[in-house]
Amino acid sequence: MVILRPINIYAKFYLYLFKSQWYIDEGTKYFKGVVGQQRVHKGIFTDLHIPLPPLVEQQRIVTEIEKWFALIDQIEQGKVNLQTTIKQIKSKILDLAIHGKLVPQDPNDEPSIELLQRINPDFTPCDNGHYPFDVPNEWKWCKMNDLCSFLSRGKSPKYSEDDKTYPVFAQKCNLKEGGISLEQAKFLDPSTINKWDSKYKLQTGDVLVNSTGTGTVGRTRLFDESCLGKYPFVVPDSHVSVVRTYEEINSEYVFAYMSSQLIQQYIEDNLAGSTNQKELYIGVLENLYFPLPPIKEQQRIVQKIEKLFSILDNIQNAFRSVFVYTSKG
Repeated sequence: MVILRPINIYAKFYLYLFKSQWYIDEGTKYFKGVVGQQRVHKGIFTDLHIPLPPLVEQQRIVTEIEKWFALIDQIEQGKVNLQTTIKQIKSKILDLAIHGKLVPQDPNDEPSIELLQRINPDFTPCDNGHYPFDVPNEWKWCKMNDLCSFLSRGKSPKYSEDDKTYPVFAQKCNLKEGGISLEQAKFLDPSTINKWDSKYKLQTGDVLVNSTGTGTVGRTRLFDESCLGKYPFVVPDSHVSVVRTYEEINSEYVFAYMSSQLIQQYIEDNLAGSTNQKELYIGVLENLYFPLPPIKEQQRIVQKIEKLFSILDNIQNAFRSVFVYTSKG
């Protein structure tokens, strides 16, 4: 530890000088020792020439620095507040959407019961009395399993250390900040390809739900084959559940429902396992009650969500640009 006691120098000016990029760049020239155990040589204090303005100007410089630092702190706090507000607004938009309050109903739309009976002629609606909330007349409550052509956890793969042809979609491929990526994916042993039926090959519109893992279980993303790039296909491992709806159902609406605070809380409340290893059983998803609008209303809801989310994202990006500009000063 080195103690400096400036004489006839404004101490705060000295402090900010030490924190400047110029001082850091110059100071590294005086480091001694091997990498990982370097120390600052006293020469940085005795030999390094520093620009020293008059005392009064030092004080003015410090005042100006602190004014800008205070402004940056305010903007940073505003950025945090804005991010929180936008997150809350998006949550409210999804809540309105799944309750049938985001877009107006059209009496000319085909009722969703007819859609369900086209998918499954034997479909019989249950008693509405025990459903989570009321929905518009044209809507119909069903279970997630009624909407899906494929609803399953993935499989436990045998990985290859060398072959990089067939990626496996794992929890970490569902990104925390949103979206999906195969950048951190591991790869299948090519000799095990026959183990994977074609239904396990992920398709555009598949809703992917992390089904194990503290802190990530319940994370829901929408798959798009554009992420494949050079890869022929990708399959899910056993920690990811695949929700694949029939073509007559708008998968983006299903994704919106699964992303809502109501369903994220439902998932949280129905996890099994210990505190350190939570698990979402596939039966929880199969028996999830689903408020199904007419197909045309599903499309209107998705379009409205996309429009409103785009506006909010533009606001956030504009604020981020202002923050970067201000930080660079």
